[in-house]
Amino acid sequence: MVEWTDAERKIVTGLWAKIDVGEIGPQAITRLLIVYPWSQRYFKTFGDLSTNAAIMGNPKVAQHGKTVMGGLENAVKNMDNIKQTYASLSVMHSEKLHVDPDNFRALAECISLCVAAKFGPAVFTAEAQEAWQKFLAVVVSALDSTTEFLKCQFIFTTK
Repeated sequence: MVEWTDAERKIVTGLWAKIDVGEIGPQAITRLLIVYPWSQRYFKTFGDLSTNAAIMGNPKVAQHGKTVMGGLENAVKNMDNIKQTYASLSVMHSEKLHVDPDNFRALAECISLCVAAKFGPAVFTAEAQEAWQKFLAVVVSALDSTTEFLKCQFIFTTK
């Protein structure tokens, strides 16, 4: 279990209260698909992703961005139990959709960049970034079903 300081909780929840999921979510997914084009393979049902303009104008991309941010809201509301909160989502992404966990890290990076660009250094201070990055790292870890497997494998091989 992750331990959160009162300051970290306050920063994450305060920052979240300022985030417009309808703005940041679509921006982050768009950035993911453009900057990390290999991630497009998971979105074949989204239609045309052939150019940056097509990605930026794709309503399915925008909607998925809002969905992702809705998932992050669940994590904000359950900061003490993110792993369990994301258990079924983790299974779906790993076993059904076969998403490479590196894509979660790339998306977290894109979300952070969009948040930083939106709020600037007056709001997204180094302290805020530290807490936000910790929060997203916990979310990424919760979505990565191999994390638990590797931990179990390590315990098994060291006994």
